[in-house]
Amino acid sequence: MYVTLKNGKRLRMPTPEEDAAITAAAMSDPDARPLTDEEWEAARPFMRIGARPVGRPKVETPKPKVTMRLSPDVLAALRATGRGWQTRIDALLREAIEQGRI
Repeated sequence: MYVTLKNGKRLRMPTPEEDAAITAAAMSDPDARPLTDEEWEAARPFMRIGARPVGRPKVETPKPKVTMRLSPDVLAALRATGRGWQTRIDALLREAIEQGRI
């Protein structure tokens, strides 16, 4: 028997005989004992016990991503200022708007 996932991939499910053999092998492994009912009751999803979300922290008003064309020499000069050059461009544009130059 096969199961089809949402992405279209097909997985072959074990037959009852194969499933019984897999279960017997797992039960005979001393390092893989089954959990008791109490242990299952105490189990919690990993995300609830302190896992941190992946990626940057969420901001209240995220900046939209834009694409713009710059002259090569202008881009080189901005990049030459080091890390954070995009943030400095944002600050320069904001200052120009606030001063009425744009």
